[in-house]
Formats: sequence, C-alpha cells, structure tokens
Amino acid sequence: MTDKVEPLELARGVYWVGVIDWNLRDFHGYVTPKGTTYNAYLIVDEKITLVDTVKAEFSAEMLKRISQIVDPAKIDHVIVNHVEMDHSGSLPAIMTAAPDATIYCSKNGKDGLHLHYKAYGCEDWDIEVVKTGSELSLGSKTLMFIEATMLHWPDSMHTYIKEDKILLSSDAFGQHIATSKPFDDEVEDVMAEAAEYYANILMPFGRVILKYIDTVKELGIDINMIAPGHGIIWRQDPAKIIEAYGRWARGETNKKVLIIYDTMWGSTHIMANSILEGIKAAGVEVKLLNIRKNDLSSIITEVLEAPVIIVGSPTLNNGIFPSVSELLTYLKGLHPKGKQAVAFGSYGWGGGAVKAVEKELEMAGFELIEPGLQIRYRPDEEGIAACLQLGERIAGFVQ
Repeated sequence: MTDKVEPLELARGVYWVGVIDWNLRDFHGYVTPKGTTYNAYLIVDEKITLVDTVKAEFSAEMLKRISQIVDPAKIDHVIVNHVEMDHSGSLPAIMTAAPDATIYCSKNGKDGLHLHYKAYGCEDWDIEVVKTGSELSLGSKTLMFIEATMLHWPDSMHTYIKEDKILLSSDAFGQHIATSKPFDDEVEDVMAEAAEYYANILMPFGRVILKYIDTVKELGIDINMIAPGHGIIWRQDPAKIIEAYGRWARGETNKKVLIIYDTMWGSTHIMANSILEGIKAAGVEVKLLNIRKNDLSSIITEVLEAPVIIVGSPTLNNGIFPSVSELLTYLKGLHPKGKQAVAFGSYGWGGGAVKAVEKELEMAGFELIEPGLQIRYRPDEEGIAACLQLGERIAGFVQ
C-alpha cells in the first residue's frame, strides 16, 4: 500500500517528510500489528537540512515528498541520528540526489556508515563528527546535537532545533503505530503503545536513559515538541513521555503479579489457575498469560510494570517447553531490572523444566523468591492446595 500523506509542517520551515508503513507486522522479532512510521524531517533555512531518512524500499516516496517542498539536490546537510537501516536505508538515494551534502553524525555513526555503505561509495561522502553540545547554524535556525549512546545503538544521537524547541529523538520516545493522525493528542492509547515500544526495545538501557535525561536537564534545553523516529509526534505534553521513561528506567512498578506459562496436556494450566486463585484470595492484582495465546511483545509489556512474574512450563525431553524457552531467551536479552520470579510446572516420569526455568530466570536478572513448585502428572487435591498456598505467599511480596 502506498502512503499518500502530504508533507507536514511542524513549525515554520520544519517539515515531516517520512513515510507510513501500514503493513509492517514484525520488527526484528517485535510484533507490530499496527504497522509503523519511518520519520524523517526537513528543515528549510539558508541551509537546507534533512534529519534522518527512511527504510530503503520507501526512498522514492520520501524523495517525492521532499520534492514538494524543495529540490532534493539543494539539500546542504544530512543529519544521521541513527545508522540502523530503517532510518539510514535511503541515505544512498539522498546522497545520489544531493552529492555535495555534508553528513553529520556521531563518531560511532561515522564508523557504522562506512561499514554499511561501502558498496555505495561512502568513502566519497563528506562526513563530519559531532558531540554533545556541538552546534550547526542553518541561518535563522540552530541545531544542537546530543549523544544518546546505546539508545539503542552505540551511534545514536538526537538533534535539537533550538529556536523551535523541537527535539528530533530518533529511536527514543517512539511507538510502532501507522496512522494518518500525526500527533499525540489525536491518537488514543498512545502511552500504551509507547510502553510496549519501550519494553521491547529500550528496557535493557535504563541506566543509560536516566543519564540521558540528566544530560538534557544539564543542557537546560526547553522542549516544546518531541519528534521521534517512529510513530506519533509529542506536541501536547512532551514532558509526559520523558517522565514515563524515567519511571520505567527506574524500574517503578504496579502492585501486580503475572503468571506466564504454557501447558502440554493441561496439568500446568491447572497449576497456573490454582496459583492465580491463591493470589486473588490475598487481594492482589494478578494476570494469567498463556504464551501461545499472547504474542511475546505484549507479554513483555506486561512484565515492564510487574514486580513479580511466575513462569510455568511442563517438562519436555527433560527440559523446558519450547514456547517457554523462547520467552526466557527474549527476557534474557531485555534483562529487566529489579524484578522477582518463581518457577512452576508439571512433569511425567522425569522432571527438569522447573530447575531449568529457574536458571534462565536468574540469568535474565530475576531474583528467585520461592523454591520452584513441580507436580508429577495431574495435580490432585494436595497439589492444588500447594499451588494455592504458593499464590498466597507470592502475594505477600507485592502487598
């Protein structure tokens, strides 16, 4: 499907010239049922500047949108906030259209561009390295650069338009939403989408995010608008998303427990429901998530604000059930901070899953707060009672 959205003027001489990817459903393993946008921004001043590009397959569409404002050949500067291909993929097309343009990026960005674009003659591109606090005058407008290392790549940086107080924030503060309504006050549930984006992409970088927020405060910049690399633009209350990032980065949680599990012949399901009843009886919020009936991206979003998770797996071939193993692998990569966990599961003639789950949880950074509970075959009255009691004890950790 081709995007027909016109360029959008965010402030005098500042335009959104990105594209909408309505049909994207997977973003390096992160499920994106609502699609996404690849946001690029054109600043028209004495010097014409493009901030970021779009995924390569949409380069013609972006160039067409730019052409509605200026001849792309007149672009003087190209700012590369992030080298990942969804943002720099159209850079070769831009540099073909504007071969005399100067590229500005971080030191790691320059290294990344040379590694990604050797086949496109990047050794002939004029690339300037900038640091936090570096400025670039465009005429009536001034750009200031802020390094955002590991948000979420080593090369990441942000661009701030001083006169308009607009932060072009690359992969921070975004969401994966394809929408023709570009602003936060026009889209419902945008904070929920932002939470899912954070949980699945930026969760491992909490300390870095807190340092970045401190840097922004130290620079004393006033932000009236945040224009990220994906999703909607924050114009109504940009402080809202910065505050949310601070909460998530500090590991602040709600008082709830997640039971995340899969089952083979129903025994682990019975255990999960019995543990849930024990938690409910203690008056604590609890949520039951069957892994094969919920996508991993949604499960991880629930994990973001839960202090305790309980992971259940039947034993298969002396080990973890495959879907549970996939979840645990995903969690290890995200490495949530300050969270607690318990394992449970059923087995037949030989156990193994519960101990293996505990090991994986510890490797993912979780604190184990109760010995794992395993039951052979189908839980009887005694087994169900043990599950209820486990739930009641776990509820005590969040009250």
